[in-house]
Amino acid sequence: MPATLYLLPTPLAEDTAPQVLPPQVLAAVAALPYFLAENARTARRFVKSVAPARVIEDIRFTVIDKDSTDAEVRAALVPLVKEGIDGGILSEAGCPGIADPGAALVREAHRLGLRVVPLVGPSSLLLALMASGLNGQQFAFHGYLPIEKAPRIAAIKTLEREGQQRQQSQLFIETPYRNGALFADLVAHLQPGTRLCVAADVTGAGEFIKTLTVSDWRRLPTPELHKIPTVFVIGT
Repeated sequence: MPATLYLLPTPLAEDTAPQVLPPQVLAAVAALPYFLAENARTARRFVKSVAPARVIEDIRFTVIDKDSTDAEVRAALVPLVKEGIDGGILSEAGCPGIADPGAALVREAHRLGLRVVPLVGPSSLLLALMASGLNGQQFAFHGYLPIEKAPRIAAIKTLEREGQQRQQSQLFIETPYRNGALFADLVAHLQPGTRLCVAADVTGAGEFIKTLTVSDWRRLPTPELHKIPTVFVIGT
């Protein structure tokens, strides 16, 4: 039987692992000899937090992030192919492969004939969509919108128009310290009847999820989103 690559979700908010991670994830983290992660330091800290009995020095970690080359991705899977050991991908937060560079590892694993096993865990995108009340039958995730103001406004209007034409919910995120600027542009440039969901600190102690029409958002105080991981969803 080929080696197995496990896709291991991690918590979205600190100190929530017992509430959001099922036993299968915890068992895999406690047993796997090899992990692939975006950041070795945070990966080690996570493993130690949910499997305190493990000796971190005995575990192998390889960093694969958005800047990793195809050659580095291939090399990262060599232990599974040549040594036959199982490995696990750890996301920085949420589910590997979803808005996450782990997808490159999974693609290569399939090419190599490895067994790929996704384990259940929190995804901020799906949780935000679930809680938004917007269309969960037709939706699209667009990652980050442009940083510059004019292209960002143009992108907002394009997504709104496409969502209306396709009856599709549109999801996107922003670097947390730019959340305020994005929210301001959404409220200023979306049509009054468009519904906007703001899902911040999902599963965390300060969780804030609210869906209102843009006209209603304009009448309310601006929510505090600075440096708080947030998913934005627009729809009709």
